[in-house]
This record gives sequence, structure tokens and C-alpha cells, in this order.
Amino acid sequence: MKVVRPLLLAGTAILLVGITVVIVDHVNEQKYNALTKENQQLMNKNEKLKTEKKYLISQPSDFKQKSGFFVWPKMEKTADHFVKESEGNFKKAWALYLVRESKRYHINPNIVFELLNVESGGTFNPKLVGPKTKYGHAYGMSQFMENTAPWIADMGGLPYKKDLLFDPYYSIELSFIYLDYLHDKYGNWDEALTAYNRGVAGLKEYKAENGHAKSGYAKTIQNNAADDTAVAVAN
Repeated sequence: MKVVRPLLLAGTAILLVGITVVIVDHVNEQKYNALTKENQQLMNKNEKLKTEKKYLISQPSDFKQKSGFFVWPKMEKTADHFVKESEGNFKKAWALYLVRESKRYHINPNIVFELLNVESGGTFNPKLVGPKTKYGHAYGMSQFMENTAPWIADMGGLPYKKDLLFDPYYSIELSFIYLDYLHDKYGNWDEALTAYNRGVAGLKEYKAENGHAKSGYAKTIQNNAADDTAVAVAN
């Protein structure tokens, strides 16, 4: 019995050591897992901050300087003016979209609104089909033809199919793309607007006949846009 007792004590000690090792390993594993999780969270947060920084750097400088809280009321006021001017035909959602896109393209929103007004005959009907010409019909609020709309859409990275010409947002977007292209090409609204109305070849013919690009179409849109600006300033 004297021999057995020390053996039992030794066995118990070994067992306790083993249990202690297991407990310590378990605790260490928990700590390791917690640290690993915390490290992953920090890495994710850091990656998010990098992404946000990259996004902000890619934005125009005025985007970083002015938040929507400051610019939105003015944008909504302009949109409300367009809705009122159209007697409700130009929907508020369309107007807000137009004003928003005008910031992206750095184009006076009044120019685009008045262009749509003239092109649609004051109806702002997105389902409008223009009269038949030797080039075919013009479609939608901004009255694009099937021979010009595809390459303008492609230039702006947009998909194209004929049905999209009747989508008011698509129609507005095509107007911005084409006006941006024409104004960049000619550097002034007389030529840009006359080319929008008559085509590039038609602009050349008009200038050859008249010695200038101040067509009635261009003057109407610019004069009405100036009136819109005057009203906005007065209010």
C-alpha cells in the first residue's frame, strides 16, 4: 500500500498538469481567435477607409467641398421652377434628375430644360414621335433619330435600343451627352445648339448661308434659359 499511494499521487499530479495544459491551451486559443478577429476587423476598416479616400479623390473638387445638405435645397428649388414652368408636364423626378446631371456635365440646367421644351413642343411628352422626314422619325422628349442615337449612347457608355428613346431619363441623358460633345467641339452655344437641331452638316450649311450660327433655334433656347436664370435669381 505504501508503494501504491505515491503512484496515485504521481498520477494525480500528472493528470492535473495535463488538465492545466489543456485549459491554458484553450485560453490561449480563445485569445488567439479574439486577436485574429480584431485584426481582421481592423484590416477591413482600413480597406474601407482606403476605398473611401480613393472615391473622394476621384470626385471633382466641388464635390468634396459641398455636401448634399448645402446644395440639395438649391437643386430642388430649380427643379420646382421647371415643373412650374412646364405647368406640371415636366415631372419633379425628371427635373431633379436633370439638375443633378447638370452638375456632372457642368452644363447650365436651364439650357437643357429649354431644349427639351422646344424639342417636345412644350409637351415634355416622353412618348413623342416626331413627323416623318427623309431621315425617319425623331423619338422621345429630346427627339433623337435612330441614325444618331446609337453612337451618342455609345459615346456616353449607355446601352441602346429603340424603346429606350421613350424613357425620360434616358432621353435627358442623351441630351447631356450630345450637348457636352457639341459644346466641347465648338466652344459656344450658338454652334452647339444649331448643330443639335440641324446636325453637323446642317450647321455648316447654315453658317455658309448666313455667315453665323445664331439660328432661331439657338437664340430661343438661350434667351429662355436666360429668363429662367433671371427668375431664379429674383426668387
